[in-house]
Parts: sequence; structure tokens; C-alpha cells
Amino acid sequence: MLLRLLLTALLAPALSGCKAIATNAIADALSGPGNLGSDDDPELVRDAAPFGLKTMESVLESQPEHVGLLTALASGFTQYAYAFVQQDADAAELDSKYSQAKASRERAKKLFLRARDYGLRGLELSSPGITEKLKAVRGLPEAVAPLKKEDLPLVYWTAAAWGLAISNGKEDMQLVAELPAPGALLTRALELDETWDDGALHEFAVSYEAARPGGTEAAAKAHLDRALALAHGRRLGVSVTWAEGPLVQAQKRDDFEKTLKAVLAADANASKADRLANIIAQRRAKLLLDHADDLFN
Repeated sequence: MLLRLLLTALLAPALSGCKAIATNAIADALSGPGNLGSDDDPELVRDAAPFGLKTMESVLESQPEHVGLLTALASGFTQYAYAFVQQDADAAELDSKYSQAKASRERAKKLFLRARDYGLRGLELSSPGITEKLKAVRGLPEAVAPLKKEDLPLVYWTAAAWGLAISNGKEDMQLVAELPAPGALLTRALELDETWDDGALHEFAVSYEAARPGGTEAAAKAHLDRALALAHGRRLGVSVTWAEGPLVQAQKRDDFEKTLKAVLAADANASKADRLANIIAQRRAKLLLDHADDLFN
């Protein structure tokens, strides 16, 4: 993202003769593929990310229907809120710092909803009216039916942000009642291409199965196995999700500890593209193991 921002700064003066072309070029540059996933310094990324996100929001004002920018904002705010703000909330809660945890969780919820709303704006461009239908939790299969394979990035990040907002806002009953909406988006995404992004949909499904009424450990395990197979074991986060979700719910402490110890023993650098996410997953695994006594009766 930092490289893209530098490119933007260099492009802007040269293109200033035509504002529409300039802002569109900037939007394309900002929403293009980034390289932060290979970084090995989460603190550096944490400090840099807000500037990039705010820059994209500023450019969006001039390009309100730029799908790439809306997708990047949905993705960026979701990842920032999960990797840093929610992690702060979870750590504070496990350390019995409840007021700090509450404040961080409220902030995480707001950021996830911000990400969700950018995703919904993008989906509205190809499926007008989908936001109202999803929020009303009415006729969900019909609401998501028009979504196409090219919509998958927006579908995934919208669903993920929505589900995480609900997870961090359990006291908000109106929001909790919307849980079927991200589920409908996930179901449609799996129908469109269950292999998308090397199993990212199945990774999300592991946590969704643990959260939804009627979800089962067996269904979550099936998604876990598929996610691991599609990613060829490169991603550690799904194992952490499995441990802190279904395994804690089932109170399977031995499996919980075995799974997280395997995550800690793995080489976070084995996949350069997943390095940052793997480092964050290992930090979470250590936090959970350190507080295992608080999670198991």
C-alpha cells in the first residue's frame, strides 16, 4: 500500500490537467494489488494502514462508483479492524480489563460496519436493491441470486465484515438479528466458486458455523479440512479459528492445545504472501494458549 501511495503522489501532478482522469488513475493505483501481506512487522503495518485507508476514502469522494476502491476499502477496514482493534479487545478481555475491552470492541464493530457498508455500496452497483433486502433479512436466496463470480471479492469482504461486526456487537440485538445476511452471502459465494482465493470462503465458514444457531462441529470441520487442502497448509489463521471456535465450544482442551501448538511450531515465513497474516495468527495462538484456563472449565 505504501508503494501505491508513493506512485499516487507522483502521478497526481502529471495528471492534474484533467481532474477526472487523474482521480481515476489514482483510484486505480490505490485499489490495485498491494504487498503488505509479505511484511514481517505487524506494528509497522498497523501504523501505516490508517493513512492508506483515509487516502482511499478521500479519493472515493471523487470516484464514488469505483468498484476497485470500494472493494479495497471493504477489505482494508476489515483486515485492519480484525488484525489490530479486535485483537486488542480480545487480549484486554482475557486479561480482565473489561472497560478497555468494551471500548476496543465498540471501535472494532464500527470499523467492521464501515467496511460492510463499502462492500454493500459496491454490490449495489451490480445488484440494485440488494442492501435493503439483506438488511431486512427477507427473501435472502432471491436477494443474492443475481450475484456473479466477478462479485466474489465484494461478496466475501462484505460478508466477513458483517459477521465480525455481529461478533463484536452481541449486545446490539438488531445487528445480531442480521446474522442470516452474511450467511446468505457466504452460501452464494460458495456456489459461485468454493475454491476462491485458495479456500478463503471455507476459512470464513469455519467461524460462521461456530456462530450461527444450528451450526455443528462436523460442518465446521468439513470447511476446515477443505480450507487447509485448498491453501496447501500455507495459512495458519484457519486453524486458530477452529481452535477458538468449535474446539472451545466443545470444550476439547487437548485438541485445542495440540492445534495451537502446531500453529506456533509452523514456519510463518513459508509462504511469503501470507507472512503477515501468519505472524498475527501465531500471536493470537499464543494469547489463547496463555489463557486456556479461562476458556475451559
